[in-house]
This record gives sequence, C-alpha cells and structure tokens, in this order.
Amino acid sequence: MIDQDTYPELEPGTVPADEMTLRPRSNFVNLLVLRELESHAVFTTNGEDADIATVPLGTTNGPQDYAPGLMFMRKQTGSDRRFGKALQRDLDLFDDDEDECTMQVNEMCQDCIECILYGSAASNNEGNDISITSRVMYDTAYSLRDASVVIDEKFQNAPGDDFAKSAEATIREPDFFEPGTMFPSVVTLRDATPAEVAFVLGITAKNKRYGATTSRLGRVNNRILGMYVGSEEGPANLELTREAISRLRDDERTDYDSVTDVVMAETLDPSRTADHVQAAFEGAIDADGLDLERVSDGTVAEILDKATSEELGDLLAEQREHSRTFLDQAE
Repeated sequence: MIDQDTYPELEPGTVPADEMTLRPRSNFVNLLVLRELESHAVFTTNGEDADIATVPLGTTNGPQDYAPGLMFMRKQTGSDRRFGKALQRDLDLFDDDEDECTMQVNEMCQDCIECILYGSAASNNEGNDISITSRVMYDTAYSLRDASVVIDEKFQNAPGDDFAKSAEATIREPDFFEPGTMFPSVVTLRDATPAEVAFVLGITAKNKRYGATTSRLGRVNNRILGMYVGSEEGPANLELTREAISRLRDDERTDYDSVTDVVMAETLDPSRTADHVQAAFEGAIDADGLDLERVSDGTVAEILDKATSEELGDLLAEQREHSRTFLDQAE
C-alpha cells in the first residue's frame, strides 16, 4: 500500500488513485538525477555524429560559449519505457494475451500502467482509438564538460562470420561518449499517483542502459539526488547544468579558475558534482520562488525500497485497476 496517507509529504505533488481525472491539474513530482556513464555510449541522431549543442555560459568577462554533448530526451524516454514494460512482465502484471505490449507505435496495449502513464497513440485494434498523453516529462540533458573532451570518434567493424564481405555496411566511425561523462537531468511527473511515482522511481533506479547498441554499450549509473513536489516544474536541465558548472568553478576545494577549466577538465569528481547539482537545483527553487518542497531522504528511501522489491508487484496490481478506471473516462 502506498498513498498520500502513507506518505503525506507526497500530497502537494500527487493525486489520490481514486481521484484520477482526464482534466490536467498542477501536481508535479520532480526527480533530480545525475546520469553518469560507466562505459562508452552512443547518443546520435544520424547514426554517426554525436548530438551536440552550443550554449552560452555566464562568466565575469561576459557570455562564453561551450559545446556540451546531448543525451536527447527520447534517448531517455525510450530506454525507460522499454525497461518499464519489461518490469511489468517480470512482475507478472500482464495477462497471458497481453504479453505482446511493445514500443511499436499504434500497437501498444493501452491497458497497462506503463502505457497509461507514459502515453500512447491510438491502437490499430478496433475499439482502441484513444490517444493517451504522457504524464511523465523528460528534457534533453547536457554534459557538464565540453564535447571536445567527452566525445571521441572510434573505428567500429562488424565483420560477421563470413570469410569475406562488402565493407560498406559494417565499417563505420561513430562518435562515442567517454565513461565518466555526467548529465544533470530532471524527470517530472504530472498528476501522478504515489504508486505511479514509485513505478518511475524504480525504473530510474534500476535501468542501466541508454543510447544505441545498448547490449554492450551505454552503461549508466542514475544517481537519484532528490524528489521535489509542488504545483510547478523545477528548473530546466540547461539552467541546472549551467549553474552546476558555476558552482564547480567557485568550489574552494578545486583548482578551477574559470568555467573553461571546468568544462575542459579531464575528469570531474562524481560525489562533489552531485552535491553541486543538488545545490544548483535547490538554489534555483529559492531564486525563482518556485512552489516546490523537498521530500525527506527517509521517505524517498522507503519508497525506493518498495519500488525495487517484489512489493512493487502488489502496488502496481492495485494501481492498475485505478488506471483502467481513469482511462475509461475517455470512452
């Protein structure tokens, strides 16, 4: 059992399961995460070139550009959604005839918690012509260091098992993000129930692969730095990343004299960086006067224990009935 009575701290950012409606309200849960690569990863749109942006940083001498590598929003959403569907199968939450729920557009079951929470397009099946809007929002994440120091082009050959074959289709030189690259990121839930929050928290804690070729690459450690609830979203990932860079520059325990020293550093200390990302998020809440409150670490730890244990199956089984009732309102 998990609800607002169990955890009153969640009340400002969640809705009771039996009060879910199709009319959006302003209840937000913000999960602050620092994603750290533990192996090489490929985040690309065209299959070869890494996704990169150019953004300004504030310095004492005026704006200065840097080029962060990007973990595009859909790279995070797609991986988490696939993991969420697999998690439901592991917990035996699907009926025998529902095990085929996939990420294929127009072929999602629209009957499981993942589909109803993350959204789906209208199904090809007769009678399932409802489109569901996602209540989980992701934002493109920006690397703290410059692309020139976190991305390397590597030769890749997939020769297969024939003695000889054409080289064009198997040899390529994609851009790889180096291990140790870190991306501050926020996952935001809107009008979610406490059980749905536990579901997303469990996915975030347990999912370990992002980007292309995830069977051997893309290992990621998602450090959950905090949960914040209230009537609005927290700062965007870009603002969060800029502020964390500034705080790393000002850290007296480091020898960075400028933001250039930070973004061009060979490495960044993960624990110290995590502290600065959390401080940057909470500083933005205060500076912008955002209506958000931090959920205590003890409550987050208790929910995380439930979300990563077999107890999650019971929580989601109960939530599924509420989710179906919620979706029935559209019929």
